Amino acid sequence: MRLDALEIGKDAIIASVASDDAALRQHILDMGLTPGTEVTMMKYAPMGDPMEIRLRGYELTLRRADAARIELVDVHDTDAVAAANPHREACAHPALGEGVTPRGGKMAIAAGDPIRFALAGNQNCGKTTLFNQLTGSNQHVGNFPGVTVDRKDGTVRNHPEATVTDLPGIYSLSPYTGEELVSRQFILDSRPDALINIIDATNIERNLYLTLQLIELDRPMVVALNMMDEVLANGGSVDVNRLEGQLGVPVVPISAVKGEGIDELVEHAVHVARFDERPGRLDFCTPDGPGGGAVHRCIHGIASLIEDHAHASQIPVRFAATKLVEGDELVISALHLDKNELDGIEHIISQMEEESGTDRLSALADMRFSFIEGVCQACVTKPHESREHLRSVAIDRVLTGRYTAIPMFLLIMAAVFWLTFGAVGAPLQGLMEQLVGAGISAIDDALTAFGTNPVYMARVAFVMDKVLRRFGLSGRSFVPMLVGFGCSVPAIMSTRTLPSEHDRKMTVMLTPFMSCSAKLPVYGLLCAAFFPQATVPAIVSLYVLGIVVGMVVALVLRRTAFKGEPVPFIMELPNYRLPGFKTTLMLAWDKAKGFVTKAFTIIFVASVAVWFLQTFDVRMNVVSDQSQSLLAMVGGFIAPVFAPLGFGDWRASCALVCGLLAKESVISTLTVLLGSSSATALTGMFVPATAYVFLVFTLLYPPCVAAIGTVKSELGGRYAVAVFALQVGVAWLVAFAFHTVMLAVGVL
Repeated sequence: MRLDALEIGKDAIIASVASDDAALRQHILDMGLTPGTEVTMMKYAPMGDPMEIRLRGYELTLRRADAARIELVDVHDTDAVAAANPHREACAHPALGEGVTPRGGKMAIAAGDPIRFALAGNQNCGKTTLFNQLTGSNQHVGNFPGVTVDRKDGTVRNHPEATVTDLPGIYSLSPYTGEELVSRQFILDSRPDALINIIDATNIERNLYLTLQLIELDRPMVVALNMMDEVLANGGSVDVNRLEGQLGVPVVPISAVKGEGIDELVEHAVHVARFDERPGRLDFCTPDGPGGGAVHRCIHGIASLIEDHAHASQIPVRFAATKLVEGDELVISALHLDKNELDGIEHIISQMEEESGTDRLSALADMRFSFIEGVCQACVTKPHESREHLRSVAIDRVLTGRYTAIPMFLLIMAAVFWLTFGAVGAPLQGLMEQLVGAGISAIDDALTAFGTNPVYMARVAFVMDKVLRRFGLSGRSFVPMLVGFGCSVPAIMSTRTLPSEHDRKMTVMLTPFMSCSAKLPVYGLLCAAFFPQATVPAIVSLYVLGIVVGMVVALVLRRTAFKGEPVPFIMELPNYRLPGFKTTLMLAWDKAKGFVTKAFTIIFVASVAVWFLQTFDVRMNVVSDQSQSLLAMVGGFIAPVFAPLGFGDWRASCALVCGLLAKESVISTLTVLLGSSSATALTGMFVPATAYVFLVFTLLYPPCVAAIGTVKSELGGRYAVAVFALQVGVAWLVAFAFHTVMLAVGVL
């Protein structure tokens, strides 16, 4: 039987994982789906795909097509009684410095000299909260070199000599996603003085998989055991002293939300960095493991063969050896191995596969998880089902239920948008208009990017994946497109979280077709003037049209520029947790500041350009009549392009050009050029049919220069030009089609 056929409520044991795509297979194994692992079928998404399973104490979601790659044996009813879990009394953690004295006794970094830390961990383990606790407000946001993945750096509080870089949340150091590659290369290339690895103590088995790979990098390291307060509250415990001995690195229990254990964590981190104290062990395979220690002999044989190459390339030997077993092309290229050496390595790996009776990827993943299972049995008393998990299960019955998921999603999004554009957004908009002018009024829209909980957004992706897959996207693309109804700038920026360049680029191309809130005043003015009896239906029809056109464009792109299927959908579903107030405020500040720095500069420059064009003529004389200005000349030059659409008036062309600054400028430009924004003034330039065609073009052409500038900063100038040309072309064709149909039926 395959996993996609497992009935709800049944358990089974994974027998094998098959895939022609080695990277995908590696990713599946890294997520814990290794042979011999018991899985429980939980439920299907409301539309029947993807599916949710439980393994190793956490929930995963994956598509049925990917689940069909996994063979099962020993199908049985879900165990009603949990496995025996021996109780261990909580023991005191050793005082600072106890058990962590420098092995060499020689300080590598003098007191007062700069120290650089890297903060690494899984997604949803409290990493952002810990980073804020470590740095306070002493942080800034940038990008990692050569990519658009966010990089946050900060100065550690009370340690002005120490800085910490917040690496992206990842599950493995295999180069499957951009975040994994960025984190790995940052550690290898920048060589931070020490690593701080934060792990979720309530899900320790899942989190330790990354910990073992970080230890293989052979950098000074300390483990922050987060959420220990939840573990203790739910009847669990961790023998921290024994865990330190098993891992060979200091382990500090903390609660990032409550700020507990942070000072001790910093002191341990500074200590191991100053004394260059490397992990006490790098070897997690045993000589008496599967196949008589085949994996152990394989890794050690490869390590001996490549030691000189690894030192020359400045790649840790143990890390390089395991990556060669995985077939990591980036490491193979960096080591500069000749053909004979590569043949020798392949022979060693093939012999290991024969002796162990399993393939190389499964053997390596199983080696890590087997070690982790032994550590957990020796050090961890698992808590009973936590209040957080019980609460999450109860919430998911409603938020991901077959009949309630979509209605609840619509209700939650309505509340978010009401808060963003009403109760919270409106006062902020008024404040920002007073400070920097109306062009930046969309600043409140940036709140939409963080007004939704990422834990719930994982559920939204789970619910919507099947629909979006028909258009060549994955469920994760739904969130940026949703944010696009608020403002395209944060929507485009939020595509950074998508794991696939295919999905990311396609989502960026489609997001501007979602009608941003800045277009609503234009809809309201013209619809009230020309459709007074049907203003709301007319506005709603434009929103629906934007979605329909976006989906049609997606189908075209899927069959042309973005051929191929979206990446597999394998994602953890973490427990719901209320975000900390301080973390929420700091995130809000980061998003708002990022919007201002990226968008305001563009808007300011464009505002000056439009003012100049409106004020002067070709001889640089100040004009008293707008029709004599440079802007009118530009509008007159462009007007013939719009004549086939029914609005060839130069004033309409000028309004659309100014609308590239910000869509609110369409109204202000028409008001200036017509002398009024009243219905009487507008009827001198439009009739109802041409007004609707004008609105169709306004809906579909580029939202603003800030959005196009954001595309350029995210994907480069070529894609910015492509998005601009695509939207202008689609807007013209759709508006022309509406105009042609109206002529044919006699409306015009």
